[in-house]
Amino acid sequence: MTEEEDSVHIDHMKTHVIPIQPAGIWQSRTFLEKLLLFFAFTLLSILVLVTALAIQGWKASYIVQINHCNKETCVSPTCVQAAASVLTSMNLSVDPCQDFYQYACGGWVESNPIPDGKSTWGTFQKLGQQNQLVMKAVLERPNYAKCGAEEKAQKFYKSCMDGNDTLEKLGAGPLQDLLVKVGGWSVSSSNFSLSKWKFQTQLQVLHNDYNMGGFFTWAVGEDDRNSTRHIIQIDQGGLTLPKDYYLNNTYANVVEAYLNYMTQVGMLLGAGNETRTREMMKNVIEFETEIAKVTIASEDRRDDEKMYHAMNISSLQTLIAEVSWYEYFNNAFNRVNHTLKNGDIVVVYAPEYLGNLSKILHNKKASDEGKRVLNNYMVWHTVKSMTCCLSKAFRDAEKILRKAILGTDGTEESWRTCVGDTNNNLGFALGAMFIREAFHTESRPMAQIMIEDIRKAFQENLNNLAWMDNETRKLASEKAAATTDMIGYPDFILKPDELEKKYANLDINETDYFGNVLRVSQFTLRKNLLKLDEPVNKTKWGMTPPTVNAYYTPTSNQMVIPAGILQQPFFDPKYPKSINYGAIGVVMGHELTHGFDDQGREYDKFGNLNQWWNNETINKFKKQAECIVNQYSSFKIDGETLNGKQTLGENIADNGGLKAAFHAYRNLQTKDMYLPGVNVSHDQLFFISFAQVWCSASLKESLVLQIQNDPHVPAPLRVQGPLSNLQEFSEAFKCPIKTPMNPPKKCTVW
Repeated sequence: MTEEEDSVHIDHMKTHVIPIQPAGIWQSRTFLEKLLLFFAFTLLSILVLVTALAIQGWKASYIVQINHCNKETCVSPTCVQAAASVLTSMNLSVDPCQDFYQYACGGWVESNPIPDGKSTWGTFQKLGQQNQLVMKAVLERPNYAKCGAEEKAQKFYKSCMDGNDTLEKLGAGPLQDLLVKVGGWSVSSSNFSLSKWKFQTQLQVLHNDYNMGGFFTWAVGEDDRNSTRHIIQIDQGGLTLPKDYYLNNTYANVVEAYLNYMTQVGMLLGAGNETRTREMMKNVIEFETEIAKVTIASEDRRDDEKMYHAMNISSLQTLIAEVSWYEYFNNAFNRVNHTLKNGDIVVVYAPEYLGNLSKILHNKKASDEGKRVLNNYMVWHTVKSMTCCLSKAFRDAEKILRKAILGTDGTEESWRTCVGDTNNNLGFALGAMFIREAFHTESRPMAQIMIEDIRKAFQENLNNLAWMDNETRKLASEKAAATTDMIGYPDFILKPDELEKKYANLDINETDYFGNVLRVSQFTLRKNLLKLDEPVNKTKWGMTPPTVNAYYTPTSNQMVIPAGILQQPFFDPKYPKSINYGAIGVVMGHELTHGFDDQGREYDKFGNLNQWWNNETINKFKKQAECIVNQYSSFKIDGETLNGKQTLGENIADNGGLKAAFHAYRNLQTKDMYLPGVNVSHDQLFFISFAQVWCSASLKESLVLQIQNDPHVPAPLRVQGPLSNLQEFSEAFKCPIKTPMNPPKKCTVW
């Protein structure tokens, strides 16, 4: 069959009735003939029944018909399972050229309602829950741990599970004790004294003793301009809600729910008067609103070159005089026997914000009531971080805010919460157990081959970019070649001695959940402080192995694909390559392309922030990117308009990753196999597989939160946008020009 014949044909479904033979003819048959006919009829009935059940859910007006005669079909259990998953996820009543997301995912959305307690439900979340079952099994299995670090993970999990009983007995006690240690809280009866209270002292205790938030964020990280060394970095922070929720009356109901939540928590912690408590919490919200007004929107923080401001501590002191920075930093680094000097360099990412924050702090510190607000604000950020480790009354209070923001209260089985907490806090110890239990050894080398194929396709496509000059093209190819990848898990976690070192000096008590969370927070802070005197480890993982996700780090020029996502439906060594390249392959291409999005392109192949492109090419790149910004800003979903500027980096990666993965698949010389009953071409199956990665549904509140705060666009548009820009997709499905999936104007960066 030629490529032209192997195309999509859409037709209306027809029902054919097979007449039953007259009784006389049946009686004249021999026994053998009757037996053969009986088996044939039985087989036909089963096939008809299966087909009827499958298409009943589709209500198909459109069906894809490809003649696969004389072509090799994969009938292994894995392929049969994949075929069933592909078909039942589709809605063949939808024209793929009109709405490919509904065509590929309509059946999935219909048969996968959002579970109670979830605000979003999709393939990522579903696989995440399957991974949680594996983690639960190993955490609860006696004598499974191979070293002390894994035992600590099991103890942490046990303390969380025991919390339902122990924490009910303890009530507010653990947090009330902590409030006394941090200098008291004006809201509750925790020995707060305004006359003895000092802003600098409490700030240092909360930030540097307990690793809590408020006002700003800071950490030791890789220097953007010299990624071989670590440096102190400071950025804006200190809000509980997204910036716009404070400033836009549209979200008044969320702010009211936030106030109710704060008031209820205050009362649970011993506040005597509800009216007075509510008033104090309202003052905290008003203070956060002041911070929101000077917080720079994420869409205006996309140029890392412009955001990078290196200054010594003395200059920082001039910028924000209300914090004694020399005292503040040395208070932190004394814990690791390191002393800073006023001339030591700090990188500030939001100097304008810090300058405005200094003015706000100056005004508040001028009055007793203002000082009380500062105390209440700082301690509130500690309180809200720790209520998850208290009794049911505190966790129920949080549901007030969750319901308003996400549309659901977030209730789930306690073991799932505890598995998640264990993964968040001791994820590499838990990851070692997960890898032994669930990760296929052949997945790693196969994933490596796929990445190399996709890298090669990306490099080859550079020659097709008319906007890029030859010198920059050459350097871009070198950067792609230098991009390293870490697949599955870091090797050290399967070496008990090395894993043991990672969690050395971390004390975990199987009957003290609140204390465990606090100690992990302090342990994490100390580990971060120690990095200032250490060389950069560019093989360090920032995501735990069971995680269903992936990421790219510009300062390491490195992508990470954890074991958690290298599973069905994203990947299986026994899948046809069209599925693997369409699903996990696009994820790999997405992460690779992040090295060349509007932020990643500013870093060279060594992970250093510098201008390695010429100015003319930079301007042409920005023009190509502007097309993406305008295109995505024109998209709407459920009446909500997207912010194409805020989501630019992810949109560039989505588009570039799809193209690189598809070209890599097209470049394969090996023969791919067809899935049984899935009558589509290999190219079509690639695009269907890509789309089905994003099958999902969200509550309205969660969707609004994502659009306001997330650099990713909602799932349907992660499908529609890139496919509508890729000419090869329109050719595969023969979409006429000017149909929604084949617009005349296409936006292309990579």
